[in-house]
Amino acid sequence: MKTRTRNRRSVIPGFGLSFGIMIAILSLIVLIPLCSLVIYTAQLSPSAFWNTITRPRVLSSYWVSISTAFVASLINAAMGLILAWVLVRYEFPGKGFIDGIIELPFALPTAVAGIALTHLTTTNGWVGQFFYDHFGLRIAYTRLGITIALVFIGIPFVVRSVQPVLEKIDRQYEEAAMILGASRGETFRKVLFPEILPALISGFTLAFARSIGEYGSVVFIAGNTPYETEIAPLMIMAQLQEFDYASATSIALVMLFIAFIILSVNALLQSRVSKRVSGLA
Repeated sequence: MKTRTRNRRSVIPGFGLSFGIMIAILSLIVLIPLCSLVIYTAQLSPSAFWNTITRPRVLSSYWVSISTAFVASLINAAMGLILAWVLVRYEFPGKGFIDGIIELPFALPTAVAGIALTHLTTTNGWVGQFFYDHFGLRIAYTRLGITIALVFIGIPFVVRSVQPVLEKIDRQYEEAAMILGASRGETFRKVLFPEILPALISGFTLAFARSIGEYGSVVFIAGNTPYETEIAPLMIMAQLQEFDYASATSIALVMLFIAFIILSVNALLQSRVSKRVSGLA
């Protein structure tokens, strides 16, 4: 009896050693670098820290980063859902190629993406010239350009979050709903969408968190006009170039706190949505 109990308790062989290795790796890769932000920031007095992170130019950069990231993530949520749906539910020539290039923003250096998007969207570029000549709309060096760059780097997060969930949904649920008289729209809203929603929230949040801290693909297309298109990561780089490490880490600490809040809200929303979906099931 004792032997059976021990066997049941030791489900994971070597748990103590594995757990210790996990904590060591987590500390080296995540905790120690983050603690360095706090150490450098501690060189400032509380009043100096507050003055640094609440300067009008810095506050404006927070707003530019957060607002453009939020809009881009909403666009990514809609576009990513459509892309994932097409890749899972339809067969067509070139499907494998399109499925592969979805992850291109992951592999492509962000600076390369920024330069390419800037050349396309200036008033002399193919895309930018069309919109400027026909609609008088400037894309590059505006917040619209920043949003487009963030859509480019954020779309894979939504697609790769939703796609596996769609692949696992049994189509018999849809067939049963239609047999019971539900239309296609009702089937999607009441049967499919509740299953997809947690993954969609996760993809949106990951894209949002990544977009807030994005630098390479944005710095070229933004134009970096103070109070207009200047992003928070650029403010951090500007402080580093002036060797003001305490100010740079202060701004970085605020960005870290914002990212932590976003991911915490994501975890809470996912938990609530999952429980509600389980209750309905």
